[in-house]
Amino acid sequence: MNIQAASPENTAGIANAAAGMRADRTEFISFAIGDDQYGVDIMAVREIKGWSNVTHLPKQPDYVRGVLNLRGVMVPIIDLRRRFGEGPTETTPLHIVIIVQIEGRQVGILADRVLDIVSCEVSQIQPVPKVAQSAREDFLSGLVSIDDAMLALVDLPNLLSAQLDENDAGAVAGSKSAAPSPASLDQ
Repeated sequence: MNIQAASPENTAGIANAAAGMRADRTEFISFAIGDDQYGVDIMAVREIKGWSNVTHLPKQPDYVRGVLNLRGVMVPIIDLRRRFGEGPTETTPLHIVIIVQIEGRQVGILADRVLDIVSCEVSQIQPVPKVAQSAREDFLSGLVSIDDAMLALVDLPNLLSAQLDENDAGAVAGSKSAAPSPASLDQ
């Protein structure tokens, strides 16, 4: 039996091996919206809280329910069901808000319920098939099979993208053509 004393080189090697094993795995908070299961990177989650009323703000996208005052920080709340084009969530006290950090700002995601913490190998994450153009597709970063369920992973930065969907583009185009430009008023 060969026993070596702990040295900086041995310790660094063990730490690197452990870091390598962790780098191959990732964890998600899984949650449900209706019968569908979704996941967000656990490192982006700041807290999970029960639903409470929000303050509605004018001229916001329809998927923004309003803002929640979270210890002095105004946090916008996104209705993920509506963001995915499935209509508004009829909230009850049983709904939850997952507070996540997206590109340096806190945002709340409205969901029906939290399910679990899911750990998987990074290699298990599959790309989202591009069968047809779908609003939901743009907000997903991958799919993972866990036991007999499929978990759709939410692409948090794309959730806040300012790209216009077809409905918004039509509304903007319609409003531009309906309203005269300042130059046309001068003529």
